[in-house]
Amino acid sequence: MALVTMNFESQYLMVNHEVSVILPDKPREQSPADFYGSGKKYPVLWLLHGTFGDHSDWLRKSMIELYACENDLIVVMPSAMNSDYINWPTFGTGFFMEDYLIKELMPLIYNWFPASDKREDNFIAGLSMGGGGTGQFAAFYPEKFAAAAILSNSPRNLHKEIERVRAGQAPEGFGAMDLKRIQNRIASLGGEQAYLDSPRNAWDKLPEQIAKGVLPRLYFAIGTDDMLYENFKEFRAYAEEIGLDATFEEIPGYQHEWRFWDLTIQRALKFFGFDSRDAGNPF
Repeated sequence: MALVTMNFESQYLMVNHEVSVILPDKPREQSPADFYGSGKKYPVLWLLHGTFGDHSDWLRKSMIELYACENDLIVVMPSAMNSDYINWPTFGTGFFMEDYLIKELMPLIYNWFPASDKREDNFIAGLSMGGGGTGQFAAFYPEKFAAAAILSNSPRNLHKEIERVRAGQAPEGFGAMDLKRIQNRIASLGGEQAYLDSPRNAWDKLPEQIAKGVLPRLYFAIGTDDMLYENFKEFRAYAEEIGLDATFEEIPGYQHEWRFWDLTIQRALKFFGFDSRDAGNPF
């Protein structure tokens, strides 16, 4: 595989930014002129990291490069800091992660690399915070993606979350750090109603998109020992209530950990329609 790490000044993040891109490798039996000059466009996986991570996480801690190689797949891994993949107007000079991915990174990848911009060739996945971001992009930009995989996360009831924050309580499954994080989100977006109106609120957006019939195919996976398992069960019950057509998988014995994410990204690729080789894959 070819691995490209780019550093450039982003218009929407207002800072130098790094993104890693895995590109399909040239078969040894094919000439460089034929391979690089073919004009072929490849499918794309937009792969999102979790809290405390960056563009290198998936490369260093999983075997995503191998899985991409097996499937002639471009994988795009941006750095999002701890932004929750939403716009933060009050951070420094502004850090607009949602706008960056949709309005800047996607045009860059489609026009500078041999990447297909067709919906049927684009997929998105992420772990933890990146799983939350994946759910947000799938709910608010369904026309961009054929399928999405949300790993170790799920949309949350922000109305309930706001009530807990008002009472000074951390959301279920989280600690004091996340209470402050949610308070910061609300303040940066302009208050509670603005928070509810933001792309963070995939919970309320999903019924609207279900009615329109526009959602990508959705895969949710979590380990039963994960600290977010109770949130996952709450969302799964809500999904059944609103008639969300999605695949849910709960895998015993796994926590919030890379062994789980390396396993489930393989299962996600199989769900997307690629020839993943992991043993015991249910799809």
